[in-house]
Order: sequence, then C-alpha cells, then structure tokens
Amino acid sequence: MKLLTKETDYAIRAVMYVARRDGFVSSRDIAGQEEIPLHFLRRILQNLVRVGIIESKEGVSGGVRLTSRPDAIRVADLVRIFQGRIQLSECMFRRKICSNRRTCVLRKRIQTIEEMVTEEFENMTIADLLQDVEVQYET
Repeated sequence: MKLLTKETDYAIRAVMYVARRDGFVSSRDIAGQEEIPLHFLRRILQNLVRVGIIESKEGVSGGVRLTSRPDAIRVADLVRIFQGRIQLSECMFRRKICSNRRTCVLRKRIQTIEEMVTEEFENMTIADLLQDVEVQYET
C-alpha cells in the first residue's frame, strides 16, 4: 500500500521547484534538479497544464510557470489529479468487492483514517512545503 504514488510525488516536487523560480522553467531543468525521468515529467506537466496549475510557453525562453501563488495550491488537489481520492484499502478480493464490506469494522476505521489524511492534505499547500524546506536547511 502506498499513500502517494511516484507520479504524485514527482508532481509535488515539480510544482515546488517551479514555485521557487521566477519566470518560466524548462522541463529539462526540473527533471535534472529533481531527478525525475524527463519523459515521465513531461506527461505530469501536461496534466498540470490541463488542470490550470501551470502554464507553458514554447521557445527559447519558454518552459512552465505557476498560474497561482504557492499558498493557493493544495497538496490534496495534486493528489486527486494524479491518483484520485485517498484510499488505504479498496475492500477488494480477486477484483470483486468484499462481501463483508457493509459490516466490516476495520473498513470503518480505515475510512476514518482516510478522512484524517485527506483533511491534512487539504490544509497543506505548496507554500507550506517550501517553508518546511527552508526551515530544514536553516537547522
């Protein structure tokens, strides 16, 4: 079980990298600095352009840049874009929904945990993560 997929992790790191820069940033720069495979990053950036988190510009001085301030971009939004809602358990067995799904007490507890995690991500922005990085490097 993974809470965040590699794609979501890469997206968050890419958005943070772009947020720390003025103007447009090339996908090659992001890929190199964040150690993200370029072909994978380009697909992520296309999704971010499609949903309006970043904009792109072609040409020598082109690249991508944020369309919003970092404090307006919630981590929960990025999670939803790249992996849907947070699910710790699908309650599936051999691709069929578990027959105990309605009465399972564990499922109810898992749903509570999912709600808590989702709420934390809703309250967390790219600006918060950037601030955490600054504090980390100060100590």
